[in-house]
Amino acid sequence: MARAPGDARVALVTGANRGIGLEVCRQLADRGLRVILTGRDGKSAETAAAELRERKLDVTAMPLDVADTASIRACEREVAKRFGRVDVLVNNAAVLIAEGAALLKSPVAEFRQTFETNVFGVLGVCQAFVPGMMTRSYGRVVNVSSGAGQLSSMTTYAPAYSISKAALNALTIQLAASTKGRGVLVNSVNPGWVRTRMGGRGAPRSVEDGADTIVWLATLPSNGPTGKFFSDRREIEW
Repeated sequence: MARAPGDARVALVTGANRGIGLEVCRQLADRGLRVILTGRDGKSAETAAAELRERKLDVTAMPLDVADTASIRACEREVAKRFGRVDVLVNNAAVLIAEGAALLKSPVAEFRQTFETNVFGVLGVCQAFVPGMMTRSYGRVVNVSSGAGQLSSMTTYAPAYSISKAALNALTIQLAASTKGRGVLVNSVNPGWVRTRMGGRGAPRSVEDGADTIVWLATLPSNGPTGKFFSDRREIEW
């Protein structure tokens, strides 16, 4: 049965004012979802959302710094007031620090800073919005990981970033197990090397390519997979 226009699913995307996150917002809204586009800088988020609204898409901007607990709580309250719920959560916000650093020469502070956003931030956002999904027996959580965090092929590239993405994958497994049988599907995705500010102009994939599997996982049917790692809509090794 089709959902009434006013009862469309609500999706929240973190780190969405540009790049893959922005494209995910566009594709989800194009599929009829009500999208909450978030970013650390509220003005940048609003500018991005306004561009999508010009295309007649249902996109609302909200400030959200996933590394700031107070910001997460403020976003949670605003979402509850304006939307009442989140059905789809795309954890896209991430930082890449000291990309060329060597493991044994990288300050521990760089690891802590990376984990604050890439791991602890994701956990905090999930703790804010996933319990409601479980109560309503519907939810889709997509954690945007990376091939750099794939243990089966990990190299010495960007130690803090790579290790944080491996930890994010572990969080995905834990969250999927914690929500099993409650109508919530939780998966990780490797979007590939994409032409964004982080990926650089020389990357081989477009933002449309990078967003495709994320949007696919965000809109899975009830019998879809959970607790898995995907690339180009195919399950891959952790």
